[in-house]
Amino acid sequence: MFSRTKTGQKLLIAGLLLALGWPVTGSASPPDYAGGVNNEYKYEEVVFLSGEPITFSGKMTRSEKTAKGVTTIGYSFALISVDPNHKGKLSRKQTFVTTETLRPDKGQTTTNTLLSRGYKEDIEISGRKYTLADYQFSKSDVIDNRPVSDYYSGNLAGKKVYIANKGKTDEEEITVTLSGGDVGFKNFWGSAESQVINQTIAAKKWNGTVKSTTSDSVTKKLIYQDNIANHTSFDGGYMRVMNGEMASRYEYNMPVNDPATGGPSAANRNIGEIRLIQERVPGIERLIVPKFRDTQNHWAQESIEKLYSLDILTEKTEIYAPNIAMNRYDFTVAVMKAADTRVLAKGKEQASVSGNLLFRDLSVKDANYKYMLSASSKGIVSGVTPNLFSPNSPLTRAQAVSILIRALGLETQAPKTAYTTSFEDDRFIPYWAKDAVYAAQEVGLIIGASDNRFKPNDVMTRADAAVMLARFLEFIEKDLKTDYTDNIVLY
Repeated sequence: MFSRTKTGQKLLIAGLLLALGWPVTGSASPPDYAGGVNNEYKYEEVVFLSGEPITFSGKMTRSEKTAKGVTTIGYSFALISVDPNHKGKLSRKQTFVTTETLRPDKGQTTTNTLLSRGYKEDIEISGRKYTLADYQFSKSDVIDNRPVSDYYSGNLAGKKVYIANKGKTDEEEITVTLSGGDVGFKNFWGSAESQVINQTIAAKKWNGTVKSTTSDSVTKKLIYQDNIANHTSFDGGYMRVMNGEMASRYEYNMPVNDPATGGPSAANRNIGEIRLIQERVPGIERLIVPKFRDTQNHWAQESIEKLYSLDILTEKTEIYAPNIAMNRYDFTVAVMKAADTRVLAKGKEQASVSGNLLFRDLSVKDANYKYMLSASSKGIVSGVTPNLFSPNSPLTRAQAVSILIRALGLETQAPKTAYTTSFEDDRFIPYWAKDAVYAAQEVGLIIGASDNRFKPNDVMTRADAAVMLARFLEFIEKDLKTDYTDNIVLY
């Protein structure tokens, strides 16, 4: 979330952190499908092939390349057991190939992921060797590209066959059946994915089940840093800090070894839970310092300065004019800049207009035209008529909320049956904005005034717009991550 630290705090890690290999896109996805977690230095996962939970730790490397809608991701693992009672090692190489199918008419993409041939895995636990003899795998996702966040979910299925102590008298076949899926999102401010994988393990004399729930998240947040020098041209400024965290929870039901027989007990079960977590070193980026002359001590000063530091508000003078009306054009551009840099400047939608006007009162030569085109193509905004956008018209609070909720893709969150919001002036909310206002209140984008009135038809000031946009960013940065990771893995 957005937070401001006070004088005296010193960040000693600036400079070091940007050199540690953070992904430029900030995408997040747990490695492989084994419930493991990693940071820049270490990978760990829990292995159950022997019938007991044994944690392995070591090095994981990942390679990725994309060409013509096909993404190939390769993993290589070199791990050792960290259990002093069960010495062992693990070596694994796997490559997954994902093919995208674009549906621009639906604003969606589907993907299909298969395992490439050439996979290899060898595990040794307490002198017993397990070799992967066969691995079948299939996964498919659907991605909604219309909102400013790409939301996705998918399902997977697979089967792994291991041969234990191949060629020896105690040779044994162990089958691991996989099922489950993933959910996630990706936007300019970060990304998160949670995987839920169910394993059914069947050996000759025992069986067990494991449910691994793993999340990977990359988030950016703004932190205010006071200037520690007294004689300076500015008091302080914002930095954008990128954080990454991976967490996993294994819930297992495995056999208990019977000392009398030396094998698994038919009556007793080892039921338990193991949690793993790894944090990556943060990355830091200092932002430009705002110097508005008319926002000092203004109630919206903090929100205005945040947005200016992020280049969301790009005023060219020292005057912001917080108390005048926000217009339709400036607000739409700010929303698109706030949420994502993934505009359609070079996409098929841009090419399709061939230099023609999106609306007669907008110019393709305008520096921000690409943001308007993106917003219109995604259905986030529409014109006052089919041919006119009316860019300089003032924006009402109901119109602003409708734009933000469509940008988030949450317009379907309102009840399907008749309902009212909790605002005292609910009856004055236009019918076309009712669902958006309800959803915005539910996710915390808006709150009522002191008299619990939303005032939907009041013109929004530039100060009001800045505060609402700052809350919009907070939701993208914090609340989405909580919903897609913490609420799934860390409950």
